[in-house]
Amino acid sequence: MKNILTEENINKLKEELEYRMTVKRAEIAREKLVAAAHGDRSENAEYKEACRNYRENDNRIQYLLSMISTATIIDDKSVDKSVIGINSKFRIKFVEDEDEAIVSLVTTMDSDPENMLISVESNLGKALLDKKAGDIVEVNAPSEKYTVEILEIL
Repeated sequence: MKNILTEENINKLKEELEYRMTVKRAEIAREKLVAAAHGDRSENAEYKEACRNYRENDNRIQYLLSMISTATIIDDKSVDKSVIGINSKFRIKFVEDEDEAIVSLVTTMDSDPENMLISVESNLGKALLDKKAGDIVEVNAPSEKYTVEILEIL
């Protein structure tokens, strides 16, 4: 799976990766040493917790490596502002119920649907990408199809 990310997103992922591989791993190793010193590991809750923390951190490291290595990096600074792209803000109307909303199209990392920050990889995001003001698009959501009109790009 290719994740559409900006250079800023990649830098954030790399910062977290560096932290988890150095600082966090060292903290967990210290926790394991201290817990192991308490005796029998089979009944040692602190040791089991430290091992669980190690596995969670390692899983997150693997996820970050995967995100970084499979990302499609887009330049969100030099895009055509007359069409919807990453970090575009625009006003849309849901045709069936006449509701209007101001939406921003963002990367998956920045997605926050409750605040109308819609992922470019979502069904709505895919339908709106590269469209212009005045376009009417059909969105194929998992449970239904609906129509959206792009009123203006802000």
